[in-house]
Parts: sequence; C-alpha cells; structure tokens
Amino acid sequence: MFTRTSPSTGPTSPTVTGFHDPATGSIQYVAVDEATKKAALIDVVLDFDPASGRSSTESAQEIVDFVRQQGLSVEWILDTHPHADHMMASAWLREQLGAPAAIGARVRDIGKLWEKIYNTPGAFDPDRDFDRLFEDGETFRLGDLEVRVMLSPGHTLGSVTYVVGDDAAFVHDTFMHVDVGTSRADFPGGSSSELYDSLQAILALPDATRLFIGHDYPPVGDRTEPAWEATVADHRANNPHVGGGASREEFMKIRDTRDATLGLPDRMLYALQVNLRGGRLPEAENDGNSYFKIPANRF
Repeated sequence: MFTRTSPSTGPTSPTVTGFHDPATGSIQYVAVDEATKKAALIDVVLDFDPASGRSSTESAQEIVDFVRQQGLSVEWILDTHPHADHMMASAWLREQLGAPAAIGARVRDIGKLWEKIYNTPGAFDPDRDFDRLFEDGETFRLGDLEVRVMLSPGHTLGSVTYVVGDDAAFVHDTFMHVDVGTSRADFPGGSSSELYDSLQAILALPDATRLFIGHDYPPVGDRTEPAWEATVADHRANNPHVGGGASREEFMKIRDTRDATLGLPDRMLYALQVNLRGGRLPEAENDGNSYFKIPANRF
C-alpha cells in the first residue's frame, strides 16, 4: 500500500498516517496522540474479492504491524459510516487488539433502511455489534486529545466526521481531494442537499484544519500518486464543486448530474451486509459457511 505521514504540529495536534488501498481507492488512517502514543484506527479495510466471495485480512494486518512497530497502543477502532465500496475490518481488529469499535449512532437508521432492501428483518443490530454509537456533538478522548463527532449526512444517512485535536478532521465520503471535488450522494438515504450542508459545516472549521478524505482514484490530471490531505482553506478556495462559495443549487446540479452517470461499486451489495454487522460476515448456516444475500433487479 502507498502510505504517507502528516506530522503533528504541536501538543494538540495528532500525527496521521494514511494507507491507500489500491483495490478500492480507500484511505485508512492511524491517528496518534504523540504525548501518550495512543492511536485510533479509522476506516480500515477488510479485503474482499467479489469474483470468489472470499475475504481476507492482509491490508488490516499491515496496519496492525505498523502500529506494533511504532510502539502504539490502539485506543479506538473507528468507522465514519457503513462503507459501500469496501468491507470494514473493525470486528477483526477488535479481536486482535482488544480496543472498542465505534461508529455514528444513526447507523441504526441505515440498518433499518437496508433490512428492507435485503428483506432481512432484524438482521442488523448496531447496539450488539459496536461498542459505542456516537451522537452528533459527542466528544471522547484519544490519549490527551479531544475528539469531537460531527454528523455529516448526505453520502449516507448517518456518516460522521471525527475532529481530532485542533487541526485534523477525518471527513470520509464528503470531500474528495481538492483537485477532484466531492463524493456521491445517490445511494439509498443519500441527499445532495444534505451533503451540501455537511460540506459547509466542515468548511466552517479553522482554515488550517487538515481534512483527511475517504477515497482517491488516481490518476487525476497530471497527478499519478494518491493524495488525501488538504486544508479547509485549500478546499474553500479551490475545490471545483464548492470552492469560491458555490450555492446549494449550483452544487446540487453538479453533484446530481455526475451521480446519474455512476454505477454501483462492485462490492456494495456484499459490503453493506457485513458493515452493518460491524464487520462480521453473515451468521454461518448449518453447513458452517456464511452466505451473502444479493437483491436481484433492485438497482
């Protein structure tokens, strides 16, 4: 995996290392409080091959190895939302590291929505499968750093942003990199209007705040390497979808027109029934194997 570290800028600032997953374009993060060497793992990928239906843990193991090599103590396993493009490794990481797994509280609503789509009443119980469900505005500690949770819907009903210390925000599928624009808002429960509000709330953070995005798919223009960090000031000035003070109507036209051309991610219908179980495969049946349920002709 391609990796890059953004150093701490002071005692209230985390060091952030990003790991780019080439199979899905996802960015996985290790955020560290330098004073205590406490770490949070954010949006770590469980590898999956859609052709064979096989999952594996190579990517997550690479991050566990990094944590151990750096002498870090993992205090949190965090996800920003139930991802559509990849399976989350949270359940496996919890087994390996003993740290609590957490996500936004509105994952309950997302679970109810997808139970109807899969026709699996009662299949998803976030209170069972996550250790913490964070409400909008809730705070918690990463070592000596405060982490604030911002509800950031639009891509999903219940996506959350984690603002760590005073200059780092993990903004998942809201922004793309500053030379690309923003993330799609057309999945069930998505809304380009709500996404606009979430983007504006993030842009209201201090100018120097480092925004760490959820995905990058190079090449983009002349850029061939993955990129995932830019400041609030960079996005406010240069983001092609919202930079320069674009209005809600202007943004929605751009976003909705673009989304109408996009197909589903090839892992989406597999991934959501794992991610809404906190990263667990569906319960094994009487032959000892797990099975995915895929809705036909629904999308």
